[in-house]
Amino acid sequence: MLIGLNGTHGLPSKMVVRVSEGMFLLKEMIGRPLVWASLALVPLIGLNAAEKPDYWAVEDAAARAKLPEFKVIPAAKQNELTPANGFPKEETFRNWSRSHGDNGSARFSALTQINKGNVTQLTEAWVYHSGDGKGNIQCNPVIVDGVMYAPTVGQHVVAVDATNGKELWRHKPEGRPAYRGLIYWAGRNNSGARLFFSAGKHLYALNPKTGLPVESFGKTGRTELPGNSAGNFGAATAGPAIFEGIIVVPGFEKDVWGFDVVTGKHLWTFHTVPVEGEYGYDTWDRPQNNAANCWGGMALDEVRGIAYIATGSPKPNFMGMQHRGENLFANCVIALDARTGKRLWHFQEIHHDIWDLDIPSPPVLTTITRGGKKVDAVASVTKIGNTLLLDRVTGKPVFPVRERRAPTSKLPGEITAPYQPYYELPEPFTKQEFKADDVTTRSPEAAEFVRDRIKSLQFGWFLPLSDRKVTAFFGVHGGAEWTGAATDPTKGRIFVSASELPWLMSLIVNDEPRFDPKAKPTHGEEIFRLACAQCHGNDRMGIGVAPPLRGLRHRMKDEEVIALLKTGRGLMPVAPPLGADDQRALLDFLFLRDRDIPANQDKPERPSYVQAGWNRFLDQDGYPASKPPWGTLNCLDLNTGKILWKVPLGEYDELTKQGMPKTGTENFGGAIATAGGLVFCGGTRDEKFRAFDADTGAELWSVKLPFGGNVPPATYEVNGKQYVVIPATGGGKLGGPQGDTYVAFALPDKK
Repeated sequence: MLIGLNGTHGLPSKMVVRVSEGMFLLKEMIGRPLVWASLALVPLIGLNAAEKPDYWAVEDAAARAKLPEFKVIPAAKQNELTPANGFPKEETFRNWSRSHGDNGSARFSALTQINKGNVTQLTEAWVYHSGDGKGNIQCNPVIVDGVMYAPTVGQHVVAVDATNGKELWRHKPEGRPAYRGLIYWAGRNNSGARLFFSAGKHLYALNPKTGLPVESFGKTGRTELPGNSAGNFGAATAGPAIFEGIIVVPGFEKDVWGFDVVTGKHLWTFHTVPVEGEYGYDTWDRPQNNAANCWGGMALDEVRGIAYIATGSPKPNFMGMQHRGENLFANCVIALDARTGKRLWHFQEIHHDIWDLDIPSPPVLTTITRGGKKVDAVASVTKIGNTLLLDRVTGKPVFPVRERRAPTSKLPGEITAPYQPYYELPEPFTKQEFKADDVTTRSPEAAEFVRDRIKSLQFGWFLPLSDRKVTAFFGVHGGAEWTGAATDPTKGRIFVSASELPWLMSLIVNDEPRFDPKAKPTHGEEIFRLACAQCHGNDRMGIGVAPPLRGLRHRMKDEEVIALLKTGRGLMPVAPPLGADDQRALLDFLFLRDRDIPANQDKPERPSYVQAGWNRFLDQDGYPASKPPWGTLNCLDLNTGKILWKVPLGEYDELTKQGMPKTGTENFGGAIATAGGLVFCGGTRDEKFRAFDADTGAELWSVKLPFGGNVPPATYEVNGKQYVVIPATGGGKLGGPQGDTYVAFALPDKK
């Protein structure tokens, strides 16, 4: 039969759905798991091609308000949940052959030698210095047969004796290797063991005994990754996973690929932004590159052959005028057939994301109990503190998924999604909306400072950004981040570290005239390039936390810029002294007064904006502007969806000495869990590595690292002795000193 639909958000205004005999249409289609068969989307023929959207229109808030406030996607029924098959076996959890532990990214160890009863006795076992510079490592290392395999800050991959920290070999690929993951493959038939990682534009295969390339893989030990250029990070950053003879590689810029693990032959590609003719193509109103990318990571069910991919947001961040629609498969967990790359199902958390709220971390495979029976599930933690808990085979939610009517945008050209996630279970582990009563309680002076600041801000649940006011909201660095969650599949629990501090974001009208790139720079432009471009870019679009200066004439006056040059502000230093003529020339350049502007420039098809930097909302002393805790370690019982415990993660020593309870800090560490009843986690601003009681969250042990440990640790056993190792190189998004260190801990040898 044929069923007609009215304009589902992001789809053509008229469509038909062809449904097999005896099946029915689910109420909501886009952004939901597709778990039924024989369904196809067929656009109606005969739409009026002359009907062109008004790309400058402003949304109708009154029409949005007439929609029901909530809608719910029902949970899977008990008989629809997939029974647990008993895999992985315990032996899998006694090894650490892939970043994040195993193919399922569980970060769980069955080792028990180090446990709650003796963890306080942990001491430093060895330290490894790569000796090739200072930098930031974000890769969870791999340990197999007493050897640790890991990247270095100098962009080598090394093998290190995991009992004493002595280097065995090193290899220098082209590009940054194993940015966030690598995998050891034991081999099969006549193919020996291999170490796989991505660097630059290639997937590499090394002999783990020698560090030499496996000549028979691709071309001299590497195969080129499809897609766009590698850029600064590489074509693929997250760790791959292996099923039978296929290695699955998630792309950093977009797409997912399958390769023959022996030959390196490219077998299939899944497009994370669908191309014409593919399902989901009509959820974008124009093609887009570098969106819905797979920087967060993946997991793989090595029995069922299902790869689970987490994806990022559409691009550019914070503005959706250039990519209207639901934007599949952005902000999704996607299940793919590892043999063919065919999509089995998908689940989208945020629709038409204009807040940079990617699903940032690898999905985690675990086993939970529902209705007295063990079932296999996949869990994915998100930047806004949600846990997507889905049936591993069907993609249906384990708990009902509630969504709430979302605000409209006041910006011309933006069309927001009518509903956004408002989950009840599993319980969110961070705040999802900045409110006036979230003002810091650190001190009366800090509270007054922040209350004064918020008078000029706008904030609200899923409130779109504005070009008139700065928006305060949580989630830019999480909630959860790329480090994601660990699970104890024997108890149905996950452990996730999270940050909880607000950010300030705004947009700037991008209506600059088109300049002739061949024109001679004006005197003011030359001064800008010497004094300002290092931070703000030659194109004035901003670099890192430095805001763009385009559209400055809409926001500031001459005297305000002059004052700012003299005093500096935030991270901006005082400008070098300028004479009156140079100062006037610089201002004329910034305010577009030093060149002829055409009187009749063509109006662009769509409004254009630029983002005004990345700015944490801090008080006058540099602490987060919201109430602590600013960083937490959380344990969720996935059997019930309830938070079992939540504790502060990290502290500011100076505040503790003032008598404040632990505040927690922004963190980028990530936890591991062990059968010894422990959770290990680093990544805090205080550069400490800690162990917690997995049942209560009580902190049992801590040690100061030489530099920040902004990576999940790993644990392993050699000759009957258990070790815990963590890269401790500092830097990254938390800043601070950097080094080249890996540190391992173990119990003292018995005398």
